[in-house]
Amino acid sequence: MPDLGDLFDDFRQEAFRLETLDDYSQSGSVDAYRLFLDGREQPADYNDDWLAEVRAHTDAGRRVYRVHVVRRPLTPCLRFELGWGYRTNATAGEEFFILDVTDRPNPLPDGVGDFWLFDSTTPAQFHYSHDGKFLGADVLPDDRGAEYATYRDTALAHAVRFADWWAEYGE
Repeated sequence: MPDLGDLFDDFRQEAFRLETLDDYSQSGSVDAYRLFLDGREQPADYNDDWLAEVRAHTDAGRRVYRVHVVRRPLTPCLRFELGWGYRTNATAGEEFFILDVTDRPNPLPDGVGDFWLFDSTTPAQFHYSHDGKFLGADVLPDDRGAEYATYRDTALAHAVRFADWWAEYGE
């Protein structure tokens, strides 16, 4: 079974991410999140490694995109992720969509959590602690790909482009 790094290196057409949490504050850019909370400016080199990786994929014609399930009002962590992260990552060609379930039921089945899906075939399910710390990922067998592609398709069918949503609800 490949690991997550292999999947990012080897996908041929698309990498899709579903995000379902409202707190990732103990994962990834913890220092940048503290700067955001302190009202500081976004560093010029914010997310440079991810931007380079995404740009390499998109320049080669591969799609990197995600849907985030949100509920308003946004948590400080989501204001950071969307305001700094999504807006910055979009400059490298990553696409973002928002599935806002503030005033409607979530169309995804209960229990569907965060995952990446590579080439509509190989899912990697993510695990987090209650306070937003990344605990690890399980790369699942390809025979689970159709199940996760259905989750992706459902989320996309009910989502709107991030830029449109942000123009209306961004904080």
